[in-house]
Amino acid sequence: MRLVGLTGGIASGKSTVSNLFKDAGVPVVDADVVARNVVQKGTGGWKKIVKAFGDEILLDNGEIDRARLGQIVFSDPSKRQLLNRLLAPHISSGIFWEMAKLWMKGCKVIVLDIPLLFETKMDKWTNPVIVVWVNPETQIERLMSRDGCSEEQAQSRINAQLPLDWKKSEADIVIDNSGSLDDTKQQFQEALRKISEPLTWKERLRSRDGLISVIMCTAVGVLLAQKNLL
Repeated sequence: MRLVGLTGGIASGKSTVSNLFKDAGVPVVDADVVARNVVQKGTGGWKKIVKAFGDEILLDNGEIDRARLGQIVFSDPSKRQLLNRLLAPHISSGIFWEMAKLWMKGCKVIVLDIPLLFETKMDKWTNPVIVVWVNPETQIERLMSRDGCSEEQAQSRINAQLPLDWKKSEADIVIDNSGSLDDTKQQFQEALRKISEPLTWKERLRSRDGLISVIMCTAVGVLLAQKNLL
């Protein structure tokens, strides 16, 4: 099984590329979706956040006000780190479970869409790593347009993350999303071709079919050994 890491920066267009993978039929485990699920009302993650940040981050229906929580953690690095520590175990287990379900289905290639891929060291478990990059000017403009925030607020949120240029330097594949959607799609097709190449023997062993083959070979070996002993 090939685990492909997909990451980027805020407003870099990672979700656009993630959706392109889905449209191409490649299974994607979306960490943002997992994160939303683990903080739903009544869950363990929800209880931890309410205990740490108080009832003021709740909506009238009891769900977490993600916009309000985002304002708090993006303006205070210590609270952002606290939130990451609280949710990391829940998100990690959720990602693992989604991977396990796809493994059981026999999927050969899985894309892990994780915004904090490098921060959580998940890049060590993925190969290749794809970074969706965008130039700084376009990133700020898109973030201001998307969230209706000021330039200062947009820059503050960008500064709260690892530099996108550094992520770019650590990537195996870079998709430059600074231009048109057609440009991005063209680069995506090249990335899709690369991740669709035949699996290595290590990747085959990690797949469901590979494990079944190992079990069958082991069983045959045991049977032959027993026969020779008789």
